Amino acid sequence: MENNKIETLSTLKITHADDLYKIVDCLNRTLKEDDLMFGLALDEDDDGKAIFTIYRT
Repeated sequence: MENNKIETLSTLKITHADDLYKIVDCLNRTLKEDDLMFGLALDEDDDGKAIFTIYRT
């Protein structure tokens, strides 16, 4: 992609679990050569939810 822009492909609100970060880390390590990046953030409005996002880099 030109100009090193990051494009959001998908965002999903899911129930938070302690090991979710392990899945995100595994996806990032495995698929970085395919220009994909994955993010996980706690939902600011609901402590029991997390926001999972897929990006194209």
